[in-house]
Amino acid sequence: NICRSPIAEAVFRKLVTDEKVENKWMTDSAAVSDWNVGRSPDARALSCLRNHAIETAHKARQVTKDDFQTFDYILCMDESNLRDLKRKSNQVKDCKAKIELLGSYDPQKQLIIEDPYYGNEKDFETVYEQCVRCCKAFLEKSR
Repeated sequence: NICRSPIAEAVFRKLVTDEKVENKWMTDSAAVSDWNVGRSPDARALSCLRNHAIETAHKARQVTKDDFQTFDYILCMDESNLRDLKRKSNQVKDCKAKIELLGSYDPQKQLIIEDPYYGNEKDFETVYEQCVRCCKAFLEKSR
């Protein structure tokens, strides 16, 4: 929860703020695993966001059972995330979250948002661009 999801979270938060509907949304991001809990986003993710005049104070956290009962949507980045989240949701009574790939909203039909961790700044920019497209489309569909 230090690369893709904090970028998506920050992009969506900026979109709803710019549209003046931030009071209608609770926006957060979390990881399936507990690897980077408490850490700030990757420096390259922060740099990418700053290049687009977006700030974030995100600290990595792991998805909790409460998330499945609190959030209407849990949007993830790839099939592995989707599989893990659906498995976790099956263990939660009264799961209300709809679990989907964020990329399913991409007008360019790029279903998977690849992890840029082992890549370079260009890969983070690709993630940012995908997140902008997907988050805009998701927000439009959710109105």
